Amino acid sequence: MAQLTPREFGIAGSGKVYRNLSIPALVKIALEKGEGVLTDKGALCVETGKYTGRSPDDKFIVDTPMVHDAIAWGAINRPISPEKFDAIKGKMLSYLQGKDLYVFDGFAGADPKYTQRFRVINELANQNLFIHQLLIRPSEEELCDFAPDYTILAAPGFECIPEVDGTNSEAAIIINYESREVLIAGSHYCGEIKKSVFSVMNYVLPRMGILPMHCSANIGDDGKSAVFFGLSGTGKTTLSADPERKLIGDDEHGWSKDGIFNIEGGCYAKCIGLRREKEPQIYDAVHFGALLENVVLNEKGEPDYDDDSLTENTRAAYPVDFIPNAAIPGMGSQPGTVVFLTADAFGVLPPIAKLDENMAMYHFVSGYTSKLAGTERGVTEPETTFSTLFGAPFFPMDASVYATMLGSKLEETGANVFLVNTGWCGGAAGTVPRMKLSYTRAMVSAALSGQLNDVEYDLDPIFNVYIPKTCPNVPHEILNPRNLWQDEEAYLASAKVLARKFNENFKKKYPNMPSHIAEAGPKGE
Repeated sequence: MAQLTPREFGIAGSGKVYRNLSIPALVKIALEKGEGVLTDKGALCVETGKYTGRSPDDKFIVDTPMVHDAIAWGAINRPISPEKFDAIKGKMLSYLQGKDLYVFDGFAGADPKYTQRFRVINELANQNLFIHQLLIRPSEEELCDFAPDYTILAAPGFECIPEVDGTNSEAAIIINYESREVLIAGSHYCGEIKKSVFSVMNYVLPRMGILPMHCSANIGDDGKSAVFFGLSGTGKTTLSADPERKLIGDDEHGWSKDGIFNIEGGCYAKCIGLRREKEPQIYDAVHFGALLENVVLNEKGEPDYDDDSLTENTRAAYPVDFIPNAAIPGMGSQPGTVVFLTADAFGVLPPIAKLDENMAMYHFVSGYTSKLAGTERGVTEPETTFSTLFGAPFFPMDASVYATMLGSKLEETGANVFLVNTGWCGGAAGTVPRMKLSYTRAMVSAALSGQLNDVEYDLDPIFNVYIPKTCPNVPHEILNPRNLWQDEEAYLASAKVLARKFNENFKKKYPNMPSHIAEAGPKGE
């Protein structure tokens, strides 16, 4: 691709700007500049330094008159003034003078009716490789007249001065919805780029009548798709990468009147403890063209996926077509099944439970899980969290906007909804092993195939969810966590604690939620 001048991007100086370099060219430059090393299979492996996960405390939205009334301001969506944004942008552009830059022009949104065009300008070749693989890659013809809807500037080497710039640290992720720009400073962690795109789409898509979702999705031979909601580490990527189904995408999707479409063109999988026998599709995708973050290599260049000395949030990024049975383009029909994934560290939620529509709305809004170590900075052991819509850091508008849309979709499609606990059952985290992946896969498979539609259910008196009495290929005694706890009194005490946490969170965050949703949660008795 032809070299462009830095001034085209508002950057003065003598550095070169490379637009849409090939994967081999980006890997070559990253190696020459010492940004990373190759694994034995040819993947580029890099370390991201201090920031090995997202830094939610460093995220801001520019408060302008155009967006002020649309944003749900608070601890998650922090405002920053246009003046501070312009000042930081100016300093970032000055910092980049004389440096080589790498530009990727790509698409977000596999359905062409709703596609947004992103131009990503990177200081580092490895980050440009990342976004090249994570977004949808335009054809040569589409690049000829490419004009971005949004521009992202990522300069991890530039550090903010909190006292001057109005930030919380040297890092900052700032979205300006009015000028259609995103600034990412001070963090080498590639996930900040990916989630900035998602945050933009979560503002744009509802205005088109599309529900944006933090979920993975796949499609079966019957033509019905399934979506898997959940926070990072709960199993979205693992469970959607099913060799018996076609993968639509592993993390971000839109739900339109026509069905499901992938927002991305790639996957960003956690790979701590990765084993080929458990997750062959992900394991085999880590070859030349893939990017590994913070994975330790042995002297032979082989990844040690068990080594968490840098972080537990080790990551592998690769294009979705590295998965053999990927659905290209990433589009599917209306879903027949919706799965809410949680990793319960209390060990009291059932491995799988069916939800009626009101229960589904309650759990969608609540977004419960135990935040797993490493996904965000400062998290070193599982901790209880309620993340609205299973992705609160990425949704700029009020939860009711997205929740109402989901309710409408469930009513229109009649999709079955299940709550699946991929965490612990029968005891708290640290006292019992995590739920076997083979059992979780069997339960999800039964839900997707309709095998759980006609089985008998018990209504759990504490959590107010329907627990199946039987499930194919799963021992019936593990379906109800009460049966697994050696001390029933200890189970009841822990279950009631979690039920109270659900209700306290709901009352605090959603005091105006309709009663039919508010009353569909845990009963605590």
